[in-house]
Formats: sequence, C-alpha cells, structure tokens
Amino acid sequence: MAEARSVEAGTTATLIGCGDLGARIGLRLASLGVAVRAVRRQVDRVPAPLHGIAADITDDRTPLPDLSADLLVVCLTADERDEAGYRRTYVEGMSRALEAATRAGRSPRRAVLVSSTGVYGDATGLVDEATTPEPSRATSRVLLEAESAFREAVPHGTVARLSGLYGDREPRIVAQVRRGEDPHPHRWTNRLHRHDAAAAVVHLLTRPEAPDPLYVVTDDEPCTSGELSAYVAALLGTTWSVSTPGRSVAEGRCLSNARLRATGFTLQHPTYREGYRALLTGLGLTV
Repeated sequence: MAEARSVEAGTTATLIGCGDLGARIGLRLASLGVAVRAVRRQVDRVPAPLHGIAADITDDRTPLPDLSADLLVVCLTADERDEAGYRRTYVEGMSRALEAATRAGRSPRRAVLVSSTGVYGDATGLVDEATTPEPSRATSRVLLEAESAFREAVPHGTVARLSGLYGDREPRIVAQVRRGEDPHPHRWTNRLHRHDAAAAVVHLLTRPEAPDPLYVVTDDEPCTSGELSAYVAALLGTTWSVSTPGRSVAEGRCLSNARLRATGFTLQHPTYREGYRALLTGLGLTV
C-alpha cells in the first residue's frame, strides 16, 4: 500500500467527523506520528490516541473552537437520511466547521472531503472523474452541493468520491444468499473495503506530490451482483443461482480508479474476492 512512511515532525490533523471510517483515517495518521484532533458529539467514542473535541457542528448556537491544522479531513455521517438531514450535516454543519478550520486566513496544507460516487446518479458504462455528475436522489444532490462548498472554502482541497463500503460487519448479501435472493444479479456493483478507503485518504493527505482536486475511490474490479452472490455462496459452502429471463447483459455503471492508481496507490483488497474472503473468514463464516 502506498502510504507515506513518515510525515514532518509536529504535523497536526483535524478530523471533522469521527465515525468508523473517520476513526480509521485518524488512527492511520496517528501511526505516522501525526497529532490528530477529532470532532464528534459523543467524544467518549473517539479512540485513543486521537484527541476528541466534543462539538455538534449542526448546532449554530454554540461557537466551534479553532479547528485549524496542517491536515484536514471531512468525513461526516448525517443523523437523518433524508434531504433535510443531509443538508444540516453536509452543507450547513460542514460550512461552519470549515470556517472554524480556516479562521484568520489560516488554511490546511492538505484537505480531503469524503464524498460518494452516488453523485453520478444513473450514469451507465465507464465512470471516472471526467464523468459529469447527475445525481438522481435528493441526498446525492446535497452531497454535490457540499463538494462545491468545500472547494469554495478550501480551493486546493481534494474530493474523494467513495464507492459502496463494506468491511465493518456481516454484509447484507450473506442473508440474501442464504435466502437464495438477488434482486438485480445483472447490475454492476462497485465496492471498496473500509480498510482501503481509509488508506486512500491518508495516501492523498501525505504523498509528496500535491493531489488532484478529485478522485474516484473504488477497488480494481467492478463485478455484477450475481458474481458477488455466487462468490459469497461458495465461501459459505452453499449453492446459489438466480436467473432473470431475458436479462443477460450487465447494466449500470463501472467505476474506474485509474487516476488514484496512477498516484502509486495499491489496495490491500484489490477486488471483492480478497475483501469478502478476509471479512467472512474474520467473522467465522467461511467453510
């Protein structure tokens, strides 16, 4: 994995948001010698050695402390999964936090906003950084608005659009396979192990060369839902087959990580095979 082995002594970082993925990013930075502060309402859930800052970025009644640092990561999760909840967190809350991180003309040396490939909406075929986002969901439109607000506040920052994450718990597909279900076996899926998602963000923050403004972050090999179901079934030691009459051509979008790979980054779990085998083995589910 192409992570920096060291950073300049005294480097600081601020995490705006410290859920599962944010914590993984923070711990990786801390292992490189970075002093990491993490903003979270439930500060007791911030893992050591990260320094927790108890704050609610969506509460405009309470001023935020100075959040300036050498490195900045915005990795948020909305409390409510509707448009209003996304806006409170990703646009209004993030903007308040970015103001606290750039007060008095101070600006981070590197900054990464964790976004989603959901902003590409119903795009089909090969999708990469040159593809025009056309979000079909209201929440995805809010994420695209948040990207614009981030770029305005931190013009030299980087947006990392992540594909579907897995790797923190038993995946839903296990239950589906056991029931013999797969509603869309011919649809392309694009996935990313959380371990690699965190590693990619740290790579962009710490590599010697300045990163580009935008990266699609996904694994090396898109697969159809049916291919994934069949593979998981084999790991579980069960049989699985679903046929969809009249449907044989894969549909949907295939995400390309070519730009990220060109930076020298490699994944620990380059495809769904390595990732799901490691996950299900760790959960004791493989035969």
